[in-house]
Amino acid sequence: MRVPRVAYFPDSFHEVNGVAHTSRNFVAYAERHELPFLCVRAGGRVGAFEQVGELRTLELERSRTSVRMEKDLEFDTLFWRHGGAIRRQLERFQPDVIHITGPSELGMFGAYFAWELGIPLAASWHTNVHEYAARRMGWLTGKLSARAGATTERGVEAGALWATSRFYQLAKVLFAPNEELCRMLEKTTGRPCYLMQRGVDTVWFSPAHRTREASDRTVVLGYVGRLSIEKNVKLLTRVRRELATMGVGGVKFLIVGHGSDEAELRLELADAEFAGVLRGAALAEAYANMDVLVFPSHTDTFGNVVLEALASGVPAVVTPDGGPKFIVRDGETGFVMEDDQFSTAVADLVRDRARLEVMRLKAREYALGCSWDAVFDRVYAGYETLLPVRRAGVTIGELA
Repeated sequence: MRVPRVAYFPDSFHEVNGVAHTSRNFVAYAERHELPFLCVRAGGRVGAFEQVGELRTLELERSRTSVRMEKDLEFDTLFWRHGGAIRRQLERFQPDVIHITGPSELGMFGAYFAWELGIPLAASWHTNVHEYAARRMGWLTGKLSARAGATTERGVEAGALWATSRFYQLAKVLFAPNEELCRMLEKTTGRPCYLMQRGVDTVWFSPAHRTREASDRTVVLGYVGRLSIEKNVKLLTRVRRELATMGVGGVKFLIVGHGSDEAELRLELADAEFAGVLRGAALAEAYANMDVLVFPSHTDTFGNVVLEALASGVPAVVTPDGGPKFIVRDGETGFVMEDDQFSTAVADLVRDRARLEVMRLKAREYALGCSWDAVFDRVYAGYETLLPVRRAGVTIGELA
């Protein structure tokens, strides 16, 4: 069977988040294997089209009317003006599959053209939008009684999941980063779902980038990610407070990232180092200089930062919700704990340096078994189920 021609519409590409990170690696995979691939994405260049071998990219500028969702995430209400440019590239490229990553303006365009041009649609689930929506209702639920607040959050979450699932039903095949989400999507959409996990570059993220002196006995507790309510970052301040109550000293927090809760965290963690957003060598060095990753999110669908930490020889403490629990081997490469157990888990590692060193080795060993090629090989296997759907010999021009 011939390799499918894929048109990929990622929600974000240049930003600092899991979708963007995965998308950049997906494009790199296509280029590395010389696969026919068109990436339609938002960026800073106006209508910039490039082609290198079989890889084509169309980068389209968002307007000044874009609605800011986060510090580096926007939704452009005028993105429709790029419709002609997108259509022209699709007609030239003749894709077998259009792949979207969510209900953004890019995802909506991808879904529309898949419908209009008769091209099978694939969609990957990267963000638990329904859980994010519920967490961000705190401004309202905080004013209600505990019971009413919880009921409101459940209602918002259920409504958001219903709406998002209806959007994903437009696709013929779905992808998700863990088995739990695949089962949920199959139940709510009636569509088949395949794994689209995450890989890691174990050369780039490696203990070899550690620059701390061997005599430094400080235990550096790290966090990498968005500093916002859906990441449950306030638990970091609770961990710091409870460690002090337990008499556990010699620890320091290293916080990498930005977000709406940053100012509050800076007040609560006055002795922490806030590095901001790091990329490249600076990020690899930051990971390698950590001793434990404290990642309290309940909403992450996978947890790229957890895998990057393990590759850097850094065990992680994560919650039993979302994707990170599938990465961490409890008691071997870190701990899977409820919120009220985080401090105890961290304290155990601070006090037992021998166990911490064993975990560091196990974490690195686990990460060495992960690769981006294996991840995207499985995605292309999922695409193959779509190819018979297209009628042989029919082109986009004939269907338009």
